[in-house]
Amino acid sequence: MAFLEVRSLKRSFEPGRPAVDDVTFSMGEGEIVCLLGPSGCGKTTLLRLIAGLEPADGGEVWIDGSDIGPIPAHQRDFGMMFQDFALFPHKNVFDNVAFGLRMQGDSQEDVAKRVNEMLDLVDLEGLGERDIDQLSGGEQQRVALARSLAPGPRLLMLDEPLGALDRSLRERLMIELRMILKRVGVTSLYVTHDQTEAYAVSDRVAVMNRGRIEQLESPEEVYHHPATPQVARFLGFVNVVSGIVVAANQVGTVFGKLRLNQLLPAVNTMVTLLIRPEAARLIEQEEGRIANTIHTEITDISFRGRYYQVWVTVDDQALMFEMQGFRGKIGEGVHLALDPRAIEILPHEQSSPGLEQKVY
Repeated sequence: MAFLEVRSLKRSFEPGRPAVDDVTFSMGEGEIVCLLGPSGCGKTTLLRLIAGLEPADGGEVWIDGSDIGPIPAHQRDFGMMFQDFALFPHKNVFDNVAFGLRMQGDSQEDVAKRVNEMLDLVDLEGLGERDIDQLSGGEQQRVALARSLAPGPRLLMLDEPLGALDRSLRERLMIELRMILKRVGVTSLYVTHDQTEAYAVSDRVAVMNRGRIEQLESPEEVYHHPATPQVARFLGFVNVVSGIVVAANQVGTVFGKLRLNQLLPAVNTMVTLLIRPEAARLIEQEEGRIANTIHTEITDISFRGRYYQVWVTVDDQALMFEMQGFRGKIGEGVHLALDPRAIEILPHEQSSPGLEQKVY
């Protein structure tokens, strides 16, 4: 039996524009699921519906086999952690972490024991008497996490918990956050717009778009096999192009025929392709008869440390590839060969008019 079950949950703030549109999913006990998507996709609203902070227009939320719809938010035994940490500035570290324990009536001895356990868990042992304004951003984040975990919630809900931190600190803390959540074993629902954060923290990623979950799978599966063009674009993949099947293993596009290493639909079927950024390699002009060759011109180059982003345009179709040791120049003509193993088919979306006449 699933620990958390969300069944056909709905919420609209304007007629005809659902913020959460018939969402159904489940979580196992101790699992970390990230709700990932752009601003306005419905991820925070979904979190608030599950927490009971927002009334649903329809659907149900079940925990451990019981419908919790009639239970008020403050009685659901859920922990919450927010982007701004929401710490009490007039209380020290110990009293911030102790707040929830005292609210539920724990004894002074039990409170002290539990607070010290939590401070040790988040690597803040010995800082109980320190004022909140004496802490760094990372330390405040740890206090907020310790306070959320102290009462032993059945479900921990985190809404952009690292969003207020600088990039380098977020990179470090996202790994530590996953380790802490796994050590405690608490089931966690985590909202973020940052795919790197979602990959690092979660067991599964739920990619949301327009109030719906478009894909719910492991971080590796989501990255290597986006389920829809919308998922691919949100994950940062630029090369999402329309095509038409012209042979058993070939798709025609505006920049020529591409050979794929996968089963294709019937000939004349319209398809959408994802050409991964690592697909291209630079070849010499005399190698131009190699399969999947593009003859194009460089429109932009961006140095990214371990690789260069190389932008080209073919028949008004912008493409971006990541290449190591690239030495080309903007405006220079190049020949690129695309690895068929780095091209995959996505569910088709409406193609540009006249594509059938453009392919060859």
